[in-house]
Amino acid sequence: MVPYISDVLFDEPQGRPNSLIQFGLSLTFLCIFVYAWSVGDVGDVLWVLFLIVGTALSGIAESLPKNRRQAAVVLRFAGILVLLILLLSVFLRFDFLIGG
Repeated sequence: MVPYISDVLFDEPQGRPNSLIQFGLSLTFLCIFVYAWSVGDVGDVLWVLFLIVGTALSGIAESLPKNRRQAAVVLRFAGILVLLILLLSVFLRFDFLIGG
């Protein structure tokens, strides 16, 4: 398991197909957030901001040129860190992050 994670994390950026999927997910999450904001229930979906940022960082990392491996690693790690903070906030009861 560990070699596979390091292979994915430190690999060259994959290019357009993966980045388009991740940017599409980020845009979908953004639409969910804007809809909740327009309805007035934005306090209940603040956690979606973490999904927006995490997927956008991963999409940016994958859209970089092949010779920008170090920047892609940093962006991937930042995206994973943002998503891990969201996951940990559920277990550690960070109510200000997930609303409640």
